[in-house]
Amino acid sequence: MSEQSSRELLDACVHCGFCLPACPTYRLWGEEMDSPRGRIQLMDMVERGEAPVAGAVATHLDRCLGCLACVPACPSGVRYDLLIERARSTRRAQAPRGPRARAVDAALFALVSRPRLLRALSWPLVIGIRPSALAPRPSARDLRAAPPDHTRARGEPRMSVALLAGCVQRVYFGRVNRAAVRALADRGCEVAVPPAQGCCGALHLHAGRDREARRLAEATIAALDGHDRVVVTAAGCGSAMKGYGDLLGTERAATFAARVRDVTELLAELPPAAPPQSRPRRIVYQDACHLLHGQGVRDQPRELLRALPGAELIEIEDAGLCCGSAGTYNLLQPEAARELGDRKARAILAARPDVVATANPGCALQLAAALRRMGRADLPIVHPAELLVM
Repeated sequence: MSEQSSRELLDACVHCGFCLPACPTYRLWGEEMDSPRGRIQLMDMVERGEAPVAGAVATHLDRCLGCLACVPACPSGVRYDLLIERARSTRRAQAPRGPRARAVDAALFALVSRPRLLRALSWPLVIGIRPSALAPRPSARDLRAAPPDHTRARGEPRMSVALLAGCVQRVYFGRVNRAAVRALADRGCEVAVPPAQGCCGALHLHAGRDREARRLAEATIAALDGHDRVVVTAAGCGSAMKGYGDLLGTERAATFAARVRDVTELLAELPPAAPPQSRPRRIVYQDACHLLHGQGVRDQPRELLRALPGAELIEIEDAGLCCGSAGTYNLLQPEAARELGDRKARAILAARPDVVATANPGCALQLAAALRRMGRADLPIVHPAELLVM
């Protein structure tokens, strides 16, 4: 973990309130304890022994999306990201949920971090059997799509790159990884997709399962180390991997984390390839929270999309507001997630786009579900890398 103590992190908050308008749950309910400032106050009370982490405290911690919008909004530089991770770890240890909730939690994490099992159980979705509104409707081609283990650079090689395949990403959005590999190779990257890699631990870290997150982080470093860059196509994974130095507290982890890039981030650094023959289209780019707030990557994906022939990039109202996906949040806090998803979908539809681009699989699934509820299942949702090679 970071060298900073929890007391130092908590004392950095001066309770100024700049975080309030950035927080989705505060905007939903207007409750102080459902704001970052309020949650920090609760964490402080727990730290001082003035309140248990159970009951109301646990409820307000659970309601946090972990979208990190408060981090760049804070003029004092409060590391709310580290605080909420530690608070959730404490909550899990000291105030475990009931048997049913623990069973759901165990099943969820046993599934999402095992791509082979997830793929095997997802074949009914191909024929339209969906257990919930959030479940995707993949094609057989989607479930089989995967990039090769190694792809040579087209033209003179510029750098070597290891690609994180991801968990949900490799099962439902293998086409995104294939597009990313092609776009990188077109720009002179030798791309490896090591077959031995597993889950990066992002969801575990987000849920307070820090011991498992550290174990998975160490395995990810071992599988992907030794390249000039490590590229990620899922924003939540990239945010967690860039924080491996804080998580593991080792020089090797910090060095590895410094080489991690979102695929849009790296593509924007490289000389452009020949643009695809693209028809005119209106594009809405949906900011993934862990890319925008967690990694500070805003302009690069927009630059890539604006450079497409015939593209018109349309900005939407409240572009930085979370869509409600937030890892497993839309499964564990469905009502709040649905309201946020519907807000985002309405903003998207008001822009009248031909296509929606987003850089996180959870966002893609959440937006697809919201658009289905509004009768717009026909609106394509893609990763920016896909538009670069279409």
